[in-house]
Amino acid sequence: NSFKGLGGAYAIGTYLAHRLGSDIRELPYETMISPEIRKQLGEITFASTTDGNHGRGVAWTAQKLGQKCVIFMPKGSSPERLAHIRALGAEATITDLNYDDTIRMAAALAEKNGWVTVQDKDWEGYTDIPLWIMQGYAVMALECFEALEARKIKPTHVFLQAGVGSMAAAVTGLLADVYGADRPKVIIIESDQADCYYRTAAADDGSLHLVSGEMDTIMAGLACGEPTNLGWPILRDHTEGFISLEDPVTATGMRILAAPVPGDPRVISGESGAVGVGLCYHLMLDERYKDLRTALAMDADSAVLCFSTEGDTDQVNYRRIVWEGAWAKEAKEEKGKTIV
Repeated sequence: NSFKGLGGAYAIGTYLAHRLGSDIRELPYETMISPEIRKQLGEITFASTTDGNHGRGVAWTAQKLGQKCVIFMPKGSSPERLAHIRALGAEATITDLNYDDTIRMAAALAEKNGWVTVQDKDWEGYTDIPLWIMQGYAVMALECFEALEARKIKPTHVFLQAGVGSMAAAVTGLLADVYGADRPKVIIIESDQADCYYRTAAADDGSLHLVSGEMDTIMAGLACGEPTNLGWPILRDHTEGFISLEDPVTATGMRILAAPVPGDPRVISGESGAVGVGLCYHLMLDERYKDLRTALAMDADSAVLCFSTEGDTDQVNYRRIVWEGAWAKEAKEEKGKTIV
């Protein structure tokens, strides 16, 4: 119920292929999960930090491979998402730390215990698996662009939400490859509680600017305060802007997708998935953002591509927002910030 399974599964598959001295293209799924491969590899424990979606994908992959999995979740994580991960046989716990500090704790425990860390956040000496995760995410973008090409549709704008930023960087990089200089305008969207890319772009001083603290947002999948080193150069060089916004914007997007206009399909999109649609709604209909709309060259003829990156992975919260109208207050003008 999320794109996240693409990255973790591909990264683990590539890691195992390297251990076996093979190419992942020579190891189809049936071979990878076979008892013979399990015997060759021996026992492996995969470890990861997640708000729910990435860890669920890692846990599923480990289960299929007959391997162990340990998952850590940051403070405030959804009990429902925790239960989903445990149901896949993983050992999973919610910590008292924020996302980025939980990553550091998990990495230290993995090093101590000989586990394999599967994380999209990179650091010195740890870049292969994060890169493979990005490559896995690119599958989503490739399938999308192939479908658009078949329908002869070229987007004018692409809205990409960013947490750590690996998905956004993967899609942006593929866009640059596919369209070259004629690529659509790419806009990166973040929660205003974890807008490390926005702050980095605003400072424009050659350094990455981090966000610390609890990062209290319903967009749990975007509550990451430290950018990916691998992804930042791609986003810096191939995007038009960075927008920091409040929770009500994505809540609006969730309700729009759940109750579309006649002729449009209904989409069940979660808190981190619907933010692009919510932003598009506010940009086009709220006259407070007229100047921003003009700067981005958005009008009635624009073709805006958004990615719904998760479904109702926390059904309780989804219903609170879509059925009961939680987080329905109007977004504050000063929070709709951009660097163009």
